[in-house]
Amino acid sequence: MFNRFLDHLEEWLIATFMALATVVIFASVVYRHTATVPWIWEYTRHFDFTWAQELCIYLFIWMAKFGAAYGVRTGIHVGVDVVVNHVSAKKRRFLVLLGLLSGAFFTIVIAALGAWFVYEVHLTGQVSPDMLMPMWIVYLAVPLGSSLMCYRFLQVAWTFFRTGALPKHETTRVRGIEPDAEAAR
Repeated sequence: MFNRFLDHLEEWLIATFMALATVVIFASVVYRHTATVPWIWEYTRHFDFTWAQELCIYLFIWMAKFGAAYGVRTGIHVGVDVVVNHVSAKKRRFLVLLGLLSGAFFTIVIAALGAWFVYEVHLTGQVSPDMLMPMWIVYLAVPLGSSLMCYRFLQVAWTFFRTGALPKHETTRVRGIEPDAEAAR
């Protein structure tokens, strides 16, 4: 139940951040081009979109942090498996678990250091240049996203330990097109 809620929250956050960034960028570009049409510019020149680029950068940062956790959960996160695919099954199992647990360790360290950094930035009262938003809110993406990513690494490691299955994202399949058997090898 908790994992299903977390899955939906993760997907909803990523989609929301992407949608907001798209709308803000679109509105900013349209606004910029209204300056070339005098009768429209007369009505739109009072709007201020100086904050749009900054907001989009922050939205993409948050989207990337939660997107990385999504990638671990679904098997689309970057992984180097050249050596792992050429060893015996017993060694493969060990190397996969070692890699997943190393990923969990790394992300929890980043989450802890990120939380400390957020706390320190909060104490300074730093704000963003255009939006005047407290910077600790922007940096909060690091401990939250890294914590979720650590949880996903542990989740995948536990599933692999129990079943031997890893999340797999089939990159060769396109709906309506069957891959060539020779090219798939």
